[in-house]
Amino acid sequence: MTERRVAITGLGVVAPIGVGLDETWQALLAGKQAVSKIDLFDPGHFPCKIAGQLQNFSARKFVPKNYRKAVKVMARDIEIAVAAADLAFLDSGIVTKAAGDEPTVDSKRLGCNIGAGLICADLNELGQAVNTAVGDDGNFDYKLWGKTGIENLTPLWLLKYLPNMLSCHTTIIHGAQGPSNCITCGDVSAHLSLGESCLYIKRRAADVVVTGAAESKLNPMGLLRQGLLGRLCTTGNDNPAQAVRPFDIDHAGSAIGEGGGLVIIEDMGRAEARGARIYAEVAGFGAACDPAGIDVEQPSAGNLALAVKSALTSAGIGPGDVDMIFTHGTGSPGEDIAEAAQWRKVFGDAAATIPAVAITGAIGSLFAGSGGVQLALAAKALAEQVVPPTVNFSAPAAGCEMNFAAQPRQTELKYVVAAGYTVGGQSGACLLKRCQA
Repeated sequence: MTERRVAITGLGVVAPIGVGLDETWQALLAGKQAVSKIDLFDPGHFPCKIAGQLQNFSARKFVPKNYRKAVKVMARDIEIAVAAADLAFLDSGIVTKAAGDEPTVDSKRLGCNIGAGLICADLNELGQAVNTAVGDDGNFDYKLWGKTGIENLTPLWLLKYLPNMLSCHTTIIHGAQGPSNCITCGDVSAHLSLGESCLYIKRRAADVVVTGAAESKLNPMGLLRQGLLGRLCTTGNDNPAQAVRPFDIDHAGSAIGEGGGLVIIEDMGRAEARGARIYAEVAGFGAACDPAGIDVEQPSAGNLALAVKSALTSAGIGPGDVDMIFTHGTGSPGEDIAEAAQWRKVFGDAAATIPAVAITGAIGSLFAGSGGVQLALAAKALAEQVVPPTVNFSAPAAGCEMNFAAQPRQTELKYVVAAGYTVGGQSGACLLKRCQA
């Protein structure tokens, strides 16, 4: 039996620079910068007071009218995923249950695999309930919490914060009854989700899958944790648009962003038969872990080189065949240097000449969502034959000598590798191939 090939036919992006593929793509090409002073909550005395925020965002307009009440039990991460899924299906031309029309895909052959982060509870909502469990001495009382405090949380409270709810709501809305999963592996969640989703199609368990990742760490707890890890830029509060500078000589840390990207993948034969617009083919995938283990205080890019090499091997190509690199590029100096070293392990001296891209300067670090946006934009870049700019890049920092540019570049692209890593040592890489009529 002939092995199935996997086509990317729909792209849905929710990012600080734009909601929707076209808006995001055009903003990126124009060098738009969305990192700004945090106004979703008071950053107070946090050393870093900037982030890539989604402005005036709600999932309500991206769900059917009969499902809008459910938005009340969606954390922001879930809302982002639901919106990105709606945008991706619309872009693909595939009609699902959500449209209210006759679906053009068999629900039993429609799968879902959406990567997520560990969702932080709404501190205001939780705090109000906790305040009702404080004893006369001013201390939190576990007995009061069990007796009266917990009753001040909605019975559906926990359903807002389970990471699998990104996939759960998406499958309900679109009527997906095929394989479903949620991967929570930080910044590489989207890469790993896409890799697993391709297997659904290759193993003939599904014909169409919505996959990618979304996350929002934009809350006081997320800001605190990333600050304690020393990953955030604390010198750019007065000039936030210029603060995040991946691989640049003036890189000084990252900024939290929120958003995500989902892609629709399907059997290549099915896509061709229905005359779908095919952005790219998923030609290879690789994953790896850092054998050194977890050391959150030590800047690292995991075992990125092994993941990329595995992706190339699975596609049956060599390093010399790659035409563009989509990097992770947090903008944190130690991590940028470690990542560049990993790319050199794969490409050698050619790492300094292959066109490379980092999108963090425009939107901040989206964590689980970063890979989803990266993959969607990599597929779009292949289709358009354009290398997007690296916003805020002027000259490479020592140890970061790669081929970034502040302006878009038109060039011939056949293979693009998109890869990332996460604190904890996990890495993932996806190899996309241009599809030509």
